[in-house]
Amino acid sequence: MTIAANLKDIRQQIEAACRRCGRDSRDIRLVAVSKKKPAAAIEAAFMAGQKLFGESYVQEFCDKQEQIDQPLEWHFIGGLQSNKVKYLRGKTALIHSVDRLSLAREISRQWQKIGQRADILLQFNLGREASKSGADENQALELARAVSELPGLQIRGLMTLPPWDEDPERVRPYFRRLCELAAEIEAAGLPDVRMEELSMGMSHDFEVAIEEGATLIRVGTAIFGARNS
Repeated sequence: MTIAANLKDIRQQIEAACRRCGRDSRDIRLVAVSKKKPAAAIEAAFMAGQKLFGESYVQEFCDKQEQIDQPLEWHFIGGLQSNKVKYLRGKTALIHSVDRLSLAREISRQWQKIGQRADILLQFNLGREASKSGADENQALELARAVSELPGLQIRGLMTLPPWDEDPERVRPYFRRLCELAAEIEAAGLPDVRMEELSMGMSHDFEVAIEEGATLIRVGTAIFGARNS
């Protein structure tokens, strides 16, 4: 299967999932997770109509952005160290992985330097896995309130990476919980906080994520094939 054929299949799956739950497929955006994949693969996906790409490593992202001369929308979706934020400054449309106030402060500081606003998502570790990034859901409102007070950024929603399970139905409760968490934050009426994006769902479970309210699905393997770890 080619990248173009894979993308066509995924778009059909998105349409089918939306029909099942009564959603408009135009409300779902596919983030092609291109980490560990060469620029040529990104170019092939772009030629097949894919415009939105997600990277997880700062240096790899910077290298690819210099190599690719196409009007792509770049999202940063991986764990982010505060000392590397400066390399993303002004280059990403959305950072999915803000899981602590200190990181938000550095994003705020860097984007203020260029007179721009950073759009971010707050990431929560709903499965409480030690191996994964993400804030504790019990501090969700506290974190959202503190981040909302920072200049130079805007919270646009939430992200989660739930525990992996081969059965997507066993992951559904985590997607549902993220949606509930977004509603709780929305109800607080915090300034410059808009719960319009839910980043959740990957290659094997994105249809369930869509059924539970995802607006951004992060798909890599199903588009590009297995990556070298």
